[in-house]
Amino acid sequence: MTTLFISDLHLDPSRPAITDLFLAFLRDEATSADALYILGDLFEAWIGDDTPSPAADAVATALKAVSDAGVPVYFIRGNRDFLLGDTYARRSGMRILPDPSVIDLYGKPVLLQHGDLLCTDDIPYQQFRAQTRDPAFQAQFLAQPLAARIAFAQKAREASQNRQAEMKEGDRAQFETVTDVTPAEVVATFARYGVDTMIHGHTHRPATHVLQVGGRSCQRIVLGDWFEQGSVLRASAEGMALQAL
Repeated sequence: MTTLFISDLHLDPSRPAITDLFLAFLRDEATSADALYILGDLFEAWIGDDTPSPAADAVATALKAVSDAGVPVYFIRGNRDFLLGDTYARRSGMRILPDPSVIDLYGKPVLLQHGDLLCTDDIPYQQFRAQTRDPAFQAQFLAQPLAARIAFAQKAREASQNRQAEMKEGDRAQFETVTDVTPAEVVATFARYGVDTMIHGHTHRPATHVLQVGGRSCQRIVLGDWFEQGSVLRASAEGMALQAL
């Protein structure tokens, strides 16, 4: 038996093959797992649980089937789907966890998070994150008509894409640094939570990093994105394996 960890699927109607891959993954593997953890950015964009979406409906049905099979499904909100709420979570059979969260993984404490909190060098993004996670901002945004929310999301996405393009053209090395985790924040996070294993996504740089923190050997496992193929961390009592589907 294994516990499965995934993130950064960025499901979107423009990439139906990835949605199909995810549905097959849920049907063929997740229904026999110990648990499934989705660490954010399940969807490319989310502007409210009331948004009509046949694709999101199909995903909810498939996730609910996993939950109904007796497999706990946990979700941590990402920077793309931080507005995913309790209504959709209930339809999907998912339990929403705080970001970050410490879980017991086969007797070992492990820190889970989406990963964007570790990217503290990206100051404009962290300011945007703080604004959009404010409950008052979210309530005001969700109270707007659907058309206004769609327009806002499109504008925000275009601004983000333009900013990234400008950063790449200006200084590619700086772009890679700013959009990755800040090493000092990683060390501080390990020290703050007192764990020696951390799992996150967000950066789209799948790898396992080993580092020393306060005399302890720690590992940071970064999940990959699903833009071209699936990435999954399979964990058991015997160990962990980060693999492509």
